[in-house]
Amino acid sequence: MKSTRAGAMGVASVSVEDRTAAVRARRLRSRQGVGWGFALATSLLLPPTRALSRRTWIDSEKIPESGACIVVFNHLSYLDPMMTGDLLWGRGRLPRYLAKSTLFTTPFVGRVLRSAKQIPVARLTPHALDAYSAAVEALRTGELLAIYPEGTLTRDPDLWPMRGKSGAARIALATGAPVIPVGHWGAQDTLRPYSKLPRLWPRGAVTLKVGDPVDLDDLVGDDPTAEVVHEATDRIMAAIVAIVEDLRGEPAPPVRFDPRTAHLPQIGNPNRRRRRKKDDSR
Repeated sequence: MKSTRAGAMGVASVSVEDRTAAVRARRLRSRQGVGWGFALATSLLLPPTRALSRRTWIDSEKIPESGACIVVFNHLSYLDPMMTGDLLWGRGRLPRYLAKSTLFTTPFVGRVLRSAKQIPVARLTPHALDAYSAAVEALRTGELLAIYPEGTLTRDPDLWPMRGKSGAARIALATGAPVIPVGHWGAQDTLRPYSKLPRLWPRGAVTLKVGDPVDLDDLVGDDPTAEVVHEATDRIMAAIVAIVEDLRGEPAPPVRFDPRTAHLPQIGNPNRRRRRKKDDSR
């Protein structure tokens, strides 16, 4: 089933799922335990996000309305959490994102994220294990976990999904929770990677497509080896890439981009490093 969230002249077309999304949202707001951070974020961020671009959701019913699951996405733009969050919110789910820990150090933003029960990740540090434990606990209580397996915005020159990190795979193998891949394309036209200034006109078009759960049943065990984790990670990324190929109408490169072999930092804005090297060479 295809659900279209925006039509001509910025007027949303109304599908069966559109009509029920508002009911789900009201139900979510009335649930006990929903922090003020979620209410504030949805009221402040979703309206401008929806105004910035036309959105099409494909097969969104594949995201379960209840129960533990891990939803994985490719990462194109700082706009992604709002776009993907809108999809999950429309399915009646309160997503728990794994977000970089530096966001939690900002006084106001940090308070909002903590109220919304988002999970800080101290990337490339031993404290990243704290995020793993929090994620596993969230799934064991039946929550939805949202993860960008690349760990940061893609550095692939053509914006294909990069080589994935193992976090989503490790969490899935530890809990047995289904991993649902979502590919999306178009957010980068409204907000380019690492840019903070959106293009306001013309409005962009963003498409999000949900795939079938990634088959990891044969890999789940008591103590997965490094090879098993690598295989699970590869299957997760392959599922995302296949959806993005479908949305873009072209094949992805045979080898996924790896920032390490390209001598790029694994986190942070790589453009700053390039500019710094250019300035130093003058």
